[in-house]
Amino acid sequence: MSKAEIDAITTEFFGAFDNRGGKPADVARIRRLLLPNGVIVKTGPDFAAYGVDEFVEPRERLLADGRLVEFSEWETSERTEIVDDMATRVGDYRKSGVLDGEPFEGGGTKVMQFVRTQDGWRIAAVSWFDRD
Repeated sequence: MSKAEIDAITTEFFGAFDNRGGKPADVARIRRLLLPNGVIVKTGPDFAAYGVDEFVEPRERLLADGRLVEFSEWETSERTEIVDDMATRVGDYRKSGVLDGEPFEGGGTKVMQFVRTQDGWRIAAVSWFDRD
């Protein structure tokens, strides 16, 4: 059951940013999926590390103010290792949308660390690298 729970949380994480068809993105759900002190890190030349609110708030604005529309991202492959109450998932993903009127596509790798809490599995950390 643990792998299925991790799969579901991962799908919900990616789905939080989806605003296709004019539906509002539910970025706030990230607060439910991550531990309150979770860490989100963008690697590469534009390195940045965020706390949960630091990560969520600008993305809520971007996905609601009309600058980024028809956006979605999805996992294309993954490998998940579960050890006791910890899990690590390495997944490739793709994304597409329209930013400031310009269509774009891209992808990269996300590494997610999960821990089992009294309330079920939660994300402790997410790191990502955009390849394109």
